[in-house]
Order: sequence, then C-alpha cells, then structure tokens
Amino acid sequence: MLIDGSPYGVATGPDDALWFTLVHEGRIGRVTPGMDPTIFQLDPADGRPTVIAAGVDGALWFTEFTGGRIGRITVDGTITAFETASPYGITAGPDGAMWFTQLQGDQIGRITPAGEITRYPLATEGAMPSMIVTGPDGALWFTLNQGNAIGRITLDGEATHYPLPTADAAPVGICAGPDGALWFVEIGAGQVGRIGTSGTITEFPLPDRAARPHAIVTGHDGALWFTQWGSGTLGRITTDGTIEEFPLEGAEPHGLTAGPDGLIWVAMESGALVRH
Repeated sequence: MLIDGSPYGVATGPDDALWFTLVHEGRIGRVTPGMDPTIFQLDPADGRPTVIAAGVDGALWFTEFTGGRIGRITVDGTITAFETASPYGITAGPDGAMWFTQLQGDQIGRITPAGEITRYPLATEGAMPSMIVTGPDGALWFTLNQGNAIGRITLDGEATHYPLPTADAAPVGICAGPDGALWFVEIGAGQVGRIGTSGTITEFPLPDRAARPHAIVTGHDGALWFTQWGSGTLGRITTDGTIEEFPLEGAEPHGLTAGPDGLIWVAMESGALVRH
C-alpha cells in the first residue's frame, strides 16, 4: 500500500485499523486494510512523530522526538499533545498509563490519560533508552541502545540493568514473546536476543550480521517478526531460534505490527505500508 509520506511507526488500533506515523511530514495516518488512508496533520508539524502504540484508554499514543511532545489521538482524529523532552519508545503499561523512554537524559517516563507525567531517572549516563514494552511479570522492559543492556523498571520506579554478552550490540526494538520472555534486536551486532524475566540472555546471530535489525513484534503465528533496516528485509524467528528472511518492496523498514487481518504490516520509510 503506497503512502504519500514517510511511514516510521505502525500499530494496530482498537478500531481494527492500522495507525502509523509519517516522520518527515508531521502527520498521523489511519487505514483499514483494503481502503484509502485518512491523514491527520499535526500542529506544529516539525516534531518528527516516530513510535506509535495503542493505549488502554481506546486512543493511540505517539512520540515526537524532535518536538519534545507525546501525542494522543482518538479514533475520530482528536489530537492532544503533552510536552516532555526527547521521547522515543512508548507502550501501554499494566497500570492504565503509558510508559515511554527519554532517548536523551537517561529517564523512563509515565504519562496518565490526563497527561500527568512522572519521570524516573536511570543510573546511567548517555545510555539512550529506546524501545519499551510491558513484560509478563508486570514490569516495563526497555533497551539501552548505547548502554548495551536491557533494562527493567517496576511500577514504583525501581530499575535493573542486564548487560548484553556481545559488545556494541546497540539494542533497539523489544517485545513480549509468546514464551513468557522478552525478545529484542541488536542493530549493531546483527542478532536477535531473548531475555527471561530472571535476566538470562540468549543471542541468535542473523544470517546477515550487517542487516541492522530495528523493531520486533510477536506475530499471530507464535513466532517473532522483525525488520532489517540495512538489508530491506523482514525476518522471522521461532522461539527455538529458527530464522527465515523475506524481501520487502521499498527501503528502510522501521516499525511493524501484527495486523487485524492476521498479517504482518511493515512501515517502509520510502513510502509504503507493506504486508506479509
């Protein structure tokens, strides 16, 4: 599906539509598979909307890293913005709030549906917390891209860090897996990783170590699916470590989601949403 703009993040909404960010245009899009997209303009438009996620409140939440805002958009297109420095990853927490990473400044944040923000400083410096997800243990798990570690934070703000075995792995995407563990991708090392809630880490090297994996989700088939930004491909890994790769039309795949139609949808920054 061709998109007039540069899709970066994509999520499945509570309305069974695909919601996506247009990073360079400052817009949010909505599309039902097989239909024409609806585009919502942000004001101001220079915030570079990136990651988007469904909230527990029936709205979609997204980050504007450059603009220093977290946005909320209802399914009918009503937009609200809340100011906060350098947000990037965002996810629905188990407590009715959204949790996000502050890419610069080493903090994890929590924002309520009303916009009340609480920030939790991390005991790191320049670690670049990136993607974040709710784990099966009721805590939030996140990647530390420059800290070369996986982080865990409880609802009361107690954080733990788990260093990665591979140096300079630069983890980015993370998701809750179908096996009770967290799965993540290492853009610097060309690997997929798995971390149990006890902190045990296993790494799976990709066939192309220069593929630069970016984001990862659990598919409807019980496998993990991930984008490979460097090679322009889609990867699939089973929980026992079997890896497959599939070509994608276009370039620069970033976010992806398990769609309402049972397929995997990928946001291609070159101007398309591609399904597999």
